[in-house]
Amino acid sequence: MAVYQRGIRRSSPHLTLRALLSEDSESLPRFGISISKKVSKKAVIRNRIKRQLRSVIQGLIPKVAQGWKIVVGVKPGATECKYEHFLRELKELLVKAEIINGD
Repeated sequence: MAVYQRGIRRSSPHLTLRALLSEDSESLPRFGISISKKVSKKAVIRNRIKRQLRSVIQGLIPKVAQGWKIVVGVKPGATECKYEHFLRELKELLVKAEIINGD
């Protein structure tokens, strides 16, 4: 809840990133994925998107500094996206939010 109220927000065509640097800066970065039925009525499709995003996040976690709480929201229209597209968009959002370095 605090991430939505006090956190920063960045958007791309298919994803929305909300992030908050917590007071406990020693904790590991925490990620959440938010996907509604507006994206797809079919749970199979929503779950496929969540699996792809979890895989992308797994690869990016070592680059994220400690203490961040991050929620990745999926916008309608993301059903045609592939893994590489999610990777590129999420990395761009993290760089825009200055959570990771743009290397």
